[in-house]
Amino acid sequence: MNAAQGKALKVTLVKSLHGQLANIAASARGLGLRRIHQTVSVADTPENRGMIQAAVHLLKVERPS
Repeated sequence: MNAAQGKALKVTLVKSLHGQLANIAASARGLGLRRIHQTVSVADTPENRGMIQAAVHLLKVERPS
């Protein structure tokens, strides 16, 4: 399922990845986030939810309307 179709989440990186544990930085990068204040739309899947949960302290997550 494409993020533009069905259920999607809007994820924004609000804090730097610098100094974070490797698995946290890898989760944010796996979501497609590279720079602070970059926003991506990802499908609402258990895999993406797990990556979001790993880096939740660095992210802002919204459900687009």
